[in-house]
Amino acid sequence: MPHTTSAKKALRQTAKRNLRNRAEKKAIKIQIKKFLAVVKEGTPDQKMAEFKAAVRKIDKAATKKVIHRNLASRKKSQLAKKLGVTPKAAAPAAPTA
Repeated sequence: MPHTTSAKKALRQTAKRNLRNRAEKKAIKIQIKKFLAVVKEGTPDQKMAEFKAAVRKIDKAATKKVIHRNLASRKKSQLAKKLGVTPKAAAPAAPTA
């Protein structure tokens, strides 16, 4: 356990971030599962809507550094492959920081 005040505060901050990051990752996984369910049986409009929602969540997490940008890119590519479109054409432009 930490002894100094600053170390105690750092521990509290780490715990908060950990919870937030885990929730964000779980939300991404849920969105991906929704997309994969729609891919099996769904209209093209539904597929595209779920794809865009998943890409948006992945991009936001990468921007906040919850997940690594290479992981985000890889996941978007995998989802685009399942959708049957090229990743560059389907994915919205990621914000540059």
